[in-house]
Amino acid sequence: MSRAKEITILVVDDEQVHRYMLCSMFKDWGWKCVEADDGRVAVDAVAKHQYDAVLMDVRMAKMDGMEAFSKIHAMNPALPVIIMTAYSSVDAAVEAIKHGAYDYLTKPLDFDRLRLTLERAVDRKEVEEKKQERKKTRPVEPIKQSAIIGVSSPMQELQEMISYVAPTEATVLVTGESGTGKELVAAELHANSERKDGPFIRVNCAALAESLLESELFGHEKGAFTGADRERDGKFVQAAGGTLFLDEIGETSQAMQVKMLRVLQEQELQRVGGEETIFTDARIIAATNRDLEEEVRNGNFREDLYYRLNVVTVHVPPLRERGEDVSLLVQFFVEKFAAKNRREVAGITPECLQLLAAYQWPGNVRELENAIERGVILMRGEYLTEKSLPLPIQKQGGQSKVVPVQGASLEEVEKQQILKTLEETGGNKSEAARRLGITRKTLQNKLQKYDQ
Repeated sequence: MSRAKEITILVVDDEQVHRYMLCSMFKDWGWKCVEADDGRVAVDAVAKHQYDAVLMDVRMAKMDGMEAFSKIHAMNPALPVIIMTAYSSVDAAVEAIKHGAYDYLTKPLDFDRLRLTLERAVDRKEVEEKKQERKKTRPVEPIKQSAIIGVSSPMQELQEMISYVAPTEATVLVTGESGTGKELVAAELHANSERKDGPFIRVNCAALAESLLESELFGHEKGAFTGADRERDGKFVQAAGGTLFLDEIGETSQAMQVKMLRVLQEQELQRVGGEETIFTDARIIAATNRDLEEEVRNGNFREDLYYRLNVVTVHVPPLRERGEDVSLLVQFFVEKFAAKNRREVAGITPECLQLLAAYQWPGNVRELENAIERGVILMRGEYLTEKSLPLPIQKQGGQSKVVPVQGASLEEVEKQQILKTLEETGGNKSEAARRLGITRKTLQNKLQKYDQ
């Protein structure tokens, strides 16, 4: 990210030699450095002046770094604070991250990592400032070319969250039940980021044995194991300049979590069977259907890795909370699988749509997609009926009264959804188009077709 102004770092440490060394290095990098020899001095400085980031030692005589961080964060939550700590005080630094610190670095400092961490902290601060300015001046711009279908309130909140988080470099944890579309959300985060021209690489952490997962993520040297006939880069390196999506990260072992933690902390790794240290510049998006906080409490997931991953959480709602979206999803999947299977589908009967809307969808969008594909393949006649649906949905339908009526075309389903959305937005076509995930021009064309 290009910057129009000089970076100013507040260095807080009661060791004068350490402050001098850091400030000399920052000046060589073209940055401005301001020194504070105690936490209380730092708090007063932040109250009076503007800084791009604070680099704070934990152990100081008068006011330690933890107390100073707490006061600074209360004053200015957007100001990134990076904690410097000895290895023995890492637990305190992790606690600070829980409460909003940007990151922590262990002494002796790795200067390459220090510079990278500070640059990313400053970038995120600039993004946050721009976000706040956007909120003051105009509504949030919708994500562009969204593949996420939905107009319900939970999906509007999700799309708004993506629009805020995507442009940042923040590590993201995507949570939600199986089948909700977490990979689709990760892809949207990548597509709307400054890394969109780089690779988007997905690894399913639950699909591979640990030894294979290690090789897949970190790469291997020639001869590292049987069948390793050549040197190979892992996904962390292949995703450099782009995004690495670690799906089902809650399924990884403690040993693998330790290795992942090092990459997130140091942005470096070693191939399996190798000694060379390799730098990686990949943005990490992880996903899980597990409650990782509960997994941490049960000792199944490392707390330090959890807080490294959980810089920003994006939650994907289950389909049962998105009732308004079912008809749109049905329409999309019917058209998709009709084309894929070369079937002519004139429409869907209202009773079939009623059953689909009433079902609770324990398997979420993935279950709905599978149900529609099955229905399109097995349908008889030109309309999709409830008789083509999977048995659990049909059984649910047998418990409710459905009045048979003529089949509704997909165009009619679409028309009703568009008119309903326009009504909800008070006739605001731009907002209706945003909620429907289409352009305003497309909406205008559809309304003209409907003679509205």
